[in-house]
Amino acid sequence: MRRIVAASLFLLNASAFAQAQTAPFDMSGERPPGASVTPRLTPPTQPTTTQPAMTAPVPVTPTVSVPPAPATQAAPAPAPVPPAISVPSQPTVPAPQPAAAGNAASSPRSGDVRRYVVPFSKLGLGGEYDRRSWTVYLTPEQAAAKASFSFAYQNSIVVAPEASALTIYLNNRPIGQQRIGSADGSSTVTFEVPPGLLQPGANLVTFEAAQRHRTDCSIQSTYELWSNIDPAGTYLSFARSDAAEPASADAIRAIGVDGAGKTEFDIVVPALEQPGTTKPLLRLAQGLSVLSSMPNQIFAFSTASLPAGRPGKLSVLVGTAAELRPLFPGLPPGAESAALAAFVTDPRSGSPVLLISGPSWQAVSSAIDTIVSPTDRSADVRRDALTTERWSAPNAPLVFSDTNIALSQLGVKTTEFSGRRLRTSFNIAVPADFYANAYGEAKVLLDAAYTDNVLPGSHIDIYVNDNIASTVPITTTTGGILRHLPIRVTMRHFKPGLNSVAIEAILMTKDDAACAPGATAAANPRFALFDTSELHIPDFARVGQRPNLAAMAGTAYPYGRATEPTPLFIDRIDADTLSAAATLLGQMAITAGHPIPVENVASPNTIGDRDAIFIGSISQMPATALSQTNIATASQASWRPVTDAQTGVVDTGTAFEEWNSKVSGGLLHNQITAFREWLSRNFDISRNSLQFVPGAEETFTPPNVATLLVAQGSSPAGAGSWTVVTAPSAKDLREGLEVLTAQLNWPQISGHITTYSNKTGKIDALPVTRFDFVPSMPWSIANYRLIAANWLSTNILSYAFLLVVFLLLIGLTTSTMLKRLGRSK
Repeated sequence: MRRIVAASLFLLNASAFAQAQTAPFDMSGERPPGASVTPRLTPPTQPTTTQPAMTAPVPVTPTVSVPPAPATQAAPAPAPVPPAISVPSQPTVPAPQPAAAGNAASSPRSGDVRRYVVPFSKLGLGGEYDRRSWTVYLTPEQAAAKASFSFAYQNSIVVAPEASALTIYLNNRPIGQQRIGSADGSSTVTFEVPPGLLQPGANLVTFEAAQRHRTDCSIQSTYELWSNIDPAGTYLSFARSDAAEPASADAIRAIGVDGAGKTEFDIVVPALEQPGTTKPLLRLAQGLSVLSSMPNQIFAFSTASLPAGRPGKLSVLVGTAAELRPLFPGLPPGAESAALAAFVTDPRSGSPVLLISGPSWQAVSSAIDTIVSPTDRSADVRRDALTTERWSAPNAPLVFSDTNIALSQLGVKTTEFSGRRLRTSFNIAVPADFYANAYGEAKVLLDAAYTDNVLPGSHIDIYVNDNIASTVPITTTTGGILRHLPIRVTMRHFKPGLNSVAIEAILMTKDDAACAPGATAAANPRFALFDTSELHIPDFARVGQRPNLAAMAGTAYPYGRATEPTPLFIDRIDADTLSAAATLLGQMAITAGHPIPVENVASPNTIGDRDAIFIGSISQMPATALSQTNIATASQASWRPVTDAQTGVVDTGTAFEEWNSKVSGGLLHNQITAFREWLSRNFDISRNSLQFVPGAEETFTPPNVATLLVAQGSSPAGAGSWTVVTAPSAKDLREGLEVLTAQLNWPQISGHITTYSNKTGKIDALPVTRFDFVPSMPWSIANYRLIAANWLSTNILSYAFLLVVFLLLIGLTTSTMLKRLGRSK
C-alpha cells in the first residue's frame, strides 16, 4: 500500500513540474541562421512614418541647443519573477505576461510614428542577471503623444520560462514584465506607456533580465543563458502624426537610430569641391555629432538630390541660395538676404530637412555657427564626465586625483540574489595623461552579505575592461556581512578615457551540488550587493605620452586640448574623403566633449611643429608624414587591398613563418614564444621591460589584407603629435572609418599603429616601444615621484641598476664617514 501511495505522489509531482514549463524542453536547433550572436559558452578569461504636409521653416536657434543635464537614475523596482532578485521598498512591477503572449502582440496602429531605441547592432542579455540602461532623447511633441513600447527577443533553449523574466523600465518606472520563453524564434511584445511618463529631453530606458537554467545548477551553465533583443523590432510607437515633425533644434538631439543601431547624417552640398567650404562643413559635422552624441554615427556628403528620409537619418542641405534653388525649389525667401538655419519639409518625400543657407558662403558659415556655437567649450575648462548616456547610463565621471565614488552614483543598484553568478558593471573615466598602468592600485570598498549556505571556494572577482584584476575568496561557512571590505584592484588595465569595471560573485552551495528538481528556481537570496559600496581611485601620475593612440581614442588627446586650430591635411576634396574626415572628427568631437577647430593645410611644410592630422589615400600622403609615423614610404606603391580573386594567393611571409614552425627550430621557437606570453600574462614582464633603454620603433609596412591604417608619431622637431589616417583608396578610407568609429570598435585603437581589415573584420594594434613624455601638469615633486615610480616599474633592469648604484653610494658614503669619524689604531 505504501508503494502505491508513493508512486501516486511521484506521478503528481512529475505532472505538476511538467505543467510548470510553459515551453517544452527541446534540444533541437535554437535559432535560425543569421540571428544575433550567441554569448560565450565558457567563462571569460575574464519604420513606418506618416508624411507631414508642407510646413513653414522652423528656425534653429542656439538657445535650444544647450546640452541637457544628464538623466538621473532612481532605484529600479523589483521583478516578482523570479523573486530572487529584488530591491526592498520599491514600487510593484506589473504582473508578468506569459511567454506565449509575445506572439500575440498587437501590431502598430495605422498612422503611428515609430522610433527605434536600441543604439547597438546587437543587444544581448547574458547570465542569471543582466541590466542595460541608456537614454533616448525625445522632442516635446513625441513626449506628449500617446505611446507604446515594443521589443522583439529570442532566448536560449535552456532558459526556464517559469523562473525567468525580462522587465522594461522607462525613467526608472517598470512598464511591463515578460516571462522569457521564446527559444523557437523571435517574439514581439508590446507594452503601453503610462500617460505623462515620457518627458521632453533624455528618457532612461532599462532592460533587466533575470534568467535561470532549466536543469543545471553549475556555475558553467550560467554562461549558457542569454536573451537577444532585436534592434529592428524594438521601438517606441507614437500615436500622433505630428510627433515626427521637428519643432526646433531638439530634432538634432532626437535623431535617434535606425533598426541596426546606426545614425546617419546625409549632407548635400552642391559646391562640395569648391575651396573654402571644407572648414565650415567639418565644423558642422562635429557640431551635429556633439549635439546628438550617438554611438554609431556616420556622415555622407554628396552633391546630388536629397536622399529619402528614414528613422535614424537626418538630411542636411548646405549652400548659398543660388546653389540650392535647383535642388530645393521651395527655398525660403529669407535665404537670399541673410543667414538661415531652419527645418523645412521636403515636398517630394515629406521628410524633415535641416536647411542651412545664405547669400554667400560667409553667411552660410554664420548660419552653421548658430547651430554649433552652443557646443563650444574652452580648452582650459575641465569637464567632470564623459558623455556616455546615449549608450550607457549614467555618464562616466572623470577622475583626476584621489577620489571616492559611491557605486550608487555609477548606476549600480542594491541587489539581493539567489543564483550562482551575479555580475554588475559600471563605467569610470581617467584623463588622457593617465600614467599609472605599472604600479597603481585602486580599491573597491565592498558592502555585501552572504548566507551560511555559501560554501568556501566561492569568490568575488573584479574585472577592468574584461581583464581580471582581483579575486577575493570566501572562506567562512557561517555567512557574513562585508562592510567596506577593501579589495585592491591593479590599474594595469586602465587606459585613458572610458573604462568598464565589473563586480562578479561566484557562489556555490550544497543545494547546487545536489541540484534537485526545481533547485535552479530557488527564491531564497544567498548574496546581497549594496549600492553603498565605493570605488577609491588614488592619486596617480599625470603626464602625456607621445605617441599614444589610446589617449586619442579616449579623449581626443592632444587635439581636444588645442588652444588654436589643428592643421588638417586632406589629399583631395571628394565625397568619400570628406565623408571619412567628418566621421572621424565627429567621433573625436564626442570624446573631446566639444568640436575641434581645424584649418586646412596643403603641405606639411606649413605645419611646423604643431599637432596635426593627415587624412587621405596612401598614394597621396606626404612622405614626411609617413616617415614621422614610421610607415614605410614604399607602401605608397605596394599597399593594395586583397581582392576576392586573390584570396588563394600565398603570402611569402606567412608561408615562411608556417614552414619555420614545422622544422626543427620551430618547436623551440614556439616554446620560447609561449614562455614570453606566460611571463607577460602573469608578471607583466616583456622583452621591452628587460631593456635599459627602449629601442627605436621599426618601420611598419601595412599588409595587403589591411584596408585602413591609423598611426601616430612625433613632428619633425618632436614638439607635436602627427596622426595619419590612410587607406589604399578613398572608398576604403570611408568604409574603414565607418566601422572603426563604431562604439564597439573605437576603444580598440591603441599603441602607435592600428590597422583594420574589411576582409577579416579584425583590428590589430602595434604597441608603443619608445615614447616621449609631454608635460601636462604644473611641476610638483609628488607628481614627478609618481612618474618615476611608474617608469621604474616598467623598466626593470633600469630599476635594478639604479638600486645597485644607490646601495654602492650608501656603502661608500658609510665607509668614508667611518674612516673620518672612527679612531684609528
